[in-house]
This record gives sequence, structure tokens and C-alpha cells, in this order.
Amino acid sequence: MSDSRPVDQPQHDAFRARLEGWLNQQNQLLLEEVMATWQTALGRFSPSEALLAQFLEAAVPGSLVPPGRQDSELASALDLLEGAASQSDLLRRLLDALSVLVERSALYILKQGVASLYAHRGFEADAPSRAGGVVPPPELESVIQGGTPSIRRKGPGYTALVAPISGFEAAEVAIFALRHKKRAVALVLVDSGLRQSLDHPEQARALVLAASAMLASLASGREEESGSHAMAEAHPSAPTQMVPEPIEPAAPIELDAKTRAAAERLARVLVGDVELYFPAKVSQARSQGNLYGQLRDELERSRATFVERFGEEVEVQYRIFTSIVIHQLCDGDAAKLGAAPWA
Repeated sequence: MSDSRPVDQPQHDAFRARLEGWLNQQNQLLLEEVMATWQTALGRFSPSEALLAQFLEAAVPGSLVPPGRQDSELASALDLLEGAASQSDLLRRLLDALSVLVERSALYILKQGVASLYAHRGFEADAPSRAGGVVPPPELESVIQGGTPSIRRKGPGYTALVAPISGFEAAEVAIFALRHKKRAVALVLVDSGLRQSLDHPEQARALVLAASAMLASLASGREEESGSHAMAEAHPSAPTQMVPEPIEPAAPIELDAKTRAAAERLARVLVGDVELYFPAKVSQARSQGNLYGQLRDELERSRATFVERFGEEVEVQYRIFTSIVIHQLCDGDAAKLGAAPWA
């Protein structure tokens, strides 16, 4: 029997097309029937009263949160603050107390316009205990200056603070200022971690306010100690008291020769690009001064690139980028730089 002749091929294609069309139509009808049945079943997919009653019977006594549970947790957190012997001890106790109320917390010391990570609780195990400084975005200024008691939303402020210690941003956050004599000395960040909501944000705020009051008390003790030292010199038998240590800033970053050389090299490249692409502005700034006023956007972008690579605290401490700008673009005269906020 010979193979099908080429002349039969069009007839075969017509049969195949009709069969495929019929199969597709039947599949579509079957799918619509399945979806209709599924939608009808979903309307009945809810727990019955009998099932809810069984859940209540099976619940372990005391497993449901009693009405006074939040008050009890706040009391436990406040107990942790009691007995702080120094300001640094108080900060550590504050983070321990916050861990009773929230999933994650971190504290940043404010100094010279930079927020430096002090310590944290609840973040990843390999998160650093200290990190480079962060220049608070404008969003945080209202909290720092006392214009608002807290920030309860995700935004540039939260992102800047959490970035050094975690790549994961939580669903809900709160940021408070720890104050001494009405001046913000630290920022306290709390968030919901892997949970969808932040537990006890108001209790966390109350805890920060309590820590602020205790901070003032410990500082007052230091002032009294200064007076007692003077009294002890005149009356050696006069009793003295322990002097609470001041708030400890983040430890200075040590730069090895290799890292410093890499930082200087990157700074020279970034500043060299500014000089290469904006020669007229650089020349005018050299003759008239105020380089920052002429090239603010370009300098800020270059500095942001440097800080992203080596950290804000490195630049604040060693002024590598600033020094290269003054040397290469200002002929070594810092006055020609103008009113740069980081100069």
C-alpha cells in the first residue's frame, strides 16, 4: 500500500483543524463548568458555629490575650529600665525593654548631624552591631526638632536607618527621638519585622519617654557628682558617688592603608569627572569662589556615590572626599568651596 499522496494533504489538514476546534471548544466549556462550581463552593467555605465552638473548647486556658496583657508587658519593659547605672547601660536596657513590645528595634546616636548605629535587637544574626553614620533625610528633621512626636510610616527616613542593618523593610514602623534637655540625642527605630502589624507602638513610645526622663536623671547625677568632688577636696571624709558614663558614640572606624588608598582613588575619579565635564563652572568657581554654589547637584551626586561605597562615617571622620574636592577643584583653598553642608 503506497503512502498518502500529496493531493490528499489539504483534506487531512481540514479534518485536523475541525477536530482541534471541537476539542478546544469542549475544553473551554469544561473549564467554565469547573470555575462555576468552584465559585459556588467558595460561598460555603466559612467556619460553622460548631467548628468555632470546638476551637474554643480546644483552646489552652490562658492562651488568649487577657485585657490587661498590654499593661503587663509595658510594666515588664519598664522594670528592665530600672536600676540603670549609667547612660550607656540605660541605652542597652532600653533596647532590651523594647524587645518585649516589638519585633525589631535599633538605636542611633545623633552627633554633628549624623545618626550612628549604637545597637539593635531582633535583626539578622549577622547584622553589624555598629555601622557607618547616616545623614538623616529631611523627613526625620520634624522628629529631631520636636515638631512631631514620631513617624509612623515607611519612607526615606526609615529606609536610610534600616539599610545598614537589614535588606528587609517591615510592613509597619515607628521612629521616636530620645531627648535630653529638649534636645534629640538619639533616634529609636522599631518595626514589625516579619509580622504585618507593629505591636504596641504607643507602649514603645511611652518607654522611650521614660528613658528620656531617666537620661536626664542620670545626667543630673553627674552634675551633682562634680559638686561632690569639689566638696571632697575640701572635706576628704565627704562621701562620693559613682559618675555615670556619658552616652557612648559609635566606635571610630579604623581605615587600613589598602582601604584608605581605595577611598582616595575613588574620590579622585569622582572629582576628576566633575572637573572633566564641567570645566567652565570649575574655572569660574576657582576665580570667584563658591564652588558648591556652582556645582551643588554634581558634587552631591559624587559625594553620595563615595558615601555609598565607604560609608558616611568614614567621610565624616576622615574627610577624604572633601579634601580631594578642595585640592583638585579649589587649588587647595577651602574658602573657594563655599557653604557646603558637609565641608
